[in-house]
Amino acid sequence: MVDFAAMREAVRNAGGDPVKVNPACPTDLTVDHSLQIDFSKCAIQNAPNPGGGEQKPLARLSPLKPPLRKPPPCRGHSGCRGPCEAGRSPGPFPAQIENTPILCPFHLQPVPEPETVLKNQEMEFGRNRERLQFFKWSSKVFENVSIIPPETGTAHQVNLEYLSRVVFDVKDFLHPDSVVGTDSHTTMVNGLGILGWGVGGIEAEAAMLGMPLTLPLPEVVGCELTGTVSPFATSIDIVLSITKHLRQADVAGKFVEFFGSGVSQLSVADRTTIANMCPEYGAILSFFPVDNVTLKHLKHAGFDKAKLEVTEAYLKAVKLFRNYESSSREPEYSQVVQVSLSSIIPYVSGPKRSQDRVAVNNMKSDFQACLNEKSGVKGFQIAAEKQNDIVPVQYEGNEYKLSHGCVVIAAVISCTNNCNPSVMLAAGLLAKKAVEAGLEVKPYIRTSLSPGSGMVTHYLSSSGVLPYLSKLGFEVVGYGCSTCVGNTAPLPEAIRNAIKQGDLVACGVLSGTKNFEGRLCDCVRANYLASPPLVVAYAIAGTVHIDFDTEPLGTGFNGKSIYLRDIWPTRQELHTVEEERVISSMFKELKEKMEKGNKRWNLLEAPESTLFPWDLKSTYIRCPSFFDKLAKEAAPPRAVENAHVLLFLGDSVTTDHISPAGSIARSSAAAKYLTSKGLTPREFNSYGARRGNDAVMTRGTFANIKLLNKFIGKPAPKTIHFPSGQTLDVFEAAELYQKEGIPVIILAGKKYGLGSSRDWAAKGPFLLGVKAVLAESYEKVHRSQLIGIGIAPLQFRPGENPSTLGLTGREQFSILFPPDLLPRMTLDVKTSTGKVFSVIALFENSMEITLYKNGGSLNFVARRFL
Repeated sequence: MVDFAAMREAVRNAGGDPVKVNPACPTDLTVDHSLQIDFSKCAIQNAPNPGGGEQKPLARLSPLKPPLRKPPPCRGHSGCRGPCEAGRSPGPFPAQIENTPILCPFHLQPVPEPETVLKNQEMEFGRNRERLQFFKWSSKVFENVSIIPPETGTAHQVNLEYLSRVVFDVKDFLHPDSVVGTDSHTTMVNGLGILGWGVGGIEAEAAMLGMPLTLPLPEVVGCELTGTVSPFATSIDIVLSITKHLRQADVAGKFVEFFGSGVSQLSVADRTTIANMCPEYGAILSFFPVDNVTLKHLKHAGFDKAKLEVTEAYLKAVKLFRNYESSSREPEYSQVVQVSLSSIIPYVSGPKRSQDRVAVNNMKSDFQACLNEKSGVKGFQIAAEKQNDIVPVQYEGNEYKLSHGCVVIAAVISCTNNCNPSVMLAAGLLAKKAVEAGLEVKPYIRTSLSPGSGMVTHYLSSSGVLPYLSKLGFEVVGYGCSTCVGNTAPLPEAIRNAIKQGDLVACGVLSGTKNFEGRLCDCVRANYLASPPLVVAYAIAGTVHIDFDTEPLGTGFNGKSIYLRDIWPTRQELHTVEEERVISSMFKELKEKMEKGNKRWNLLEAPESTLFPWDLKSTYIRCPSFFDKLAKEAAPPRAVENAHVLLFLGDSVTTDHISPAGSIARSSAAAKYLTSKGLTPREFNSYGARRGNDAVMTRGTFANIKLLNKFIGKPAPKTIHFPSGQTLDVFEAAELYQKEGIPVIILAGKKYGLGSSRDWAAKGPFLLGVKAVLAESYEKVHRSQLIGIGIAPLQFRPGENPSTLGLTGREQFSILFPPDLLPRMTLDVKTSTGKVFSVIALFENSMEITLYKNGGSLNFVARRFL
């Protein structure tokens, strides 16, 4: 939206009508990446103060409404905030009531919204007020724009639960639902039989303004599911298994469609969880056709009888309905990948990449191997004599012992899992059994529960498990992306110091899809993706260095050893609770929330002018420079002459490495800029929250502390400015090159641009002066993003790379782009040492070449308004 506001400004300056700049199709913008976990159960007890300065006492919160009657005691359970008396004799708990506010299951009375939620929401609106006012302005002045404010849920969650239609009915004209989104998890709706996938923000902006999305006709891979699901395997285990199979099958850039007898065993929640993971194995989308299971789900989700009948009749008429019970012939696919559900056992994924799966029963030995292994994609290279080191630490008056593998962050977060009641309920039921057995979570572990929407809180509450999660520290902290994008509260200082003192490989365990090294916290080196119940289990154990089959999670009442098998919920328990408590009521809650609106958002004031009134003092919203040279006619692309290499990178450079979304390090170029504007570290917020300020985001480009630049030889956001020989922050070096009028390029290995489809991973390098990237291969979306901003994606020829070509990266490079540039044309690159080699111009079609020649899609679209 900042780009659209800047485009209006540029169109006006170039003599056009700014009012014409509007999205041409319905656009829903969900504000879901601004939540930070300032308060958790641990953080509330230890008043959070990440930036220093005086701390204020926390206000107490009053109940939702006064008690209707004197409640019976609830045995002193910490999850209850009512005036209950401890000491009730043992006995069964009363049944929970559906469709109520959050209740204490011990006496069926409403309790306050968790302090953590309200305090985090208050902080979220306070620190992001400027951004939210800008979004409010956008919703008023742009046509076809709907803003879904904070506290509602994540984009993909709201899309799945509220915005999806399956079949559109526009004045009695029926057509299939479809969507493109800027969130990489947009594919979640594939589980509902809706064609949808994630695109880069730059591509999405162009599509919103009326440009068609183009892509080569993809191959369609059929994934056949057979066999019966193990009672101990969750949908997350199925996800990780299918991810592995499809990665090995090389489905990058292809459509995947699921079929086979095993599909009917999967609920829609299971399907959406599986479909949500497809960016991790490189597919464009992962599609589950509508079948009887889908129709049953839609009925529970609130579709009325007439709508269901129309939906079914239409899909059958156009042959988009699938019946797995009939013997009809399966569709023909480009290739078929077979996955036996019977072979799937519980897995986690890590410690640094989502594709590195580890069977839970091998976790202890695998982590030990990681300690021994050389530093790299899995190893930590810890000396043998240091592997058993124990560091004692004092915390809250007690002594604890930390060692390699200790868990310090455990997060059930808003990402893959929260659309799936079974895995979330499994975490709650496991917590219930753990509490009843006398197990606890150590207080220094940063535990949090950040659901994708209030619906999740509702069904955890209505099923009676929320207080047990709270008892173990998994209190609801808010609704949105948090830990997953590095927005967790800082670890306690004593714990951070102990980790650094012992050079420990501390661990985070989370139920998300991204676990890149350093993403959660700079001192947490190992991060594992796990199902929600396993997140709770590892938090209770306090370590990943454990064999659940032979070692207890801890000691319960009467000194009894409690094993994971003692508290693991059965599939029958899960299905019973899910059917009786969840499905029929959970969608109603979100619908009411969407229609009622958000009180803070409703009261927010914003201007209504055609052009946004930019505040030159703002550190959140700034008019970017993408359109500074906008003219009616595009200038021909200039040759890249005598360019220096800004960065010499290896394989699997992620968009997190290129443009971090998490916290702003105090020593970074972005921090220096914000400090110069009078902000304290406490006020820095995150890169994700400041993406409306190009000055911050440009300085944050390549600022990831885990960036490995071959010029430096160790992880650091640094590079060499070759004319002076200085080692500088990447931004400072790029700034010098621009002042000297020297273009820069990037050398990279395989799979450049993995991860989230973050537009600033292209915009940032563009503003640093990068003219081209030379890589062995690219992640598809990021390649498109580079073209969309005006950076040339060039690929080394098969079998060639900087090493085989003898490149050091210290040379200067010249690249000529001919006027008759064609898709995948071979171009010559000349170096200052006299070496000449060829690269492939990685444009897939003539439209991409047109965009590149226009300086990217934003400028191309802007010219249409002149």
